[in-house]
Amino acid sequence: MRLSRRTGALVALVALLLVMLMPDAMAGTGGTEFKNVWTLLTGWIEGLLGRIIAIVFVVVGLVAGVVRGSIMGFVLGIASGVGLFAAPTIITNIVTATL
Repeated sequence: MRLSRRTGALVALVALLLVMLMPDAMAGTGGTEFKNVWTLLTGWIEGLLGRIIAIVFVVVGLVAGVVRGSIMGFVLGIASGVGLFAAPTIITNIVTATL
């Protein structure tokens, strides 16, 4: 069926009104029951365990680079180690971003 301009304008006006009346989004404000888990995992990643894993990434990348005759394995190992160490900060910034 073909809608008239008047009906289309009315639908658009009602949609705009509904959007304006919606309450603010409260994403990321709850979840305090998982705070201990987040603190534990962040502590592991940013602490000694994360450094050990980062070093393992670099060593495995170095060995893979030597076996393949390319430096890209070493670069990938460095990138993985830096990504692992920076992941909690990046995730926190993404989740707590405000518009």
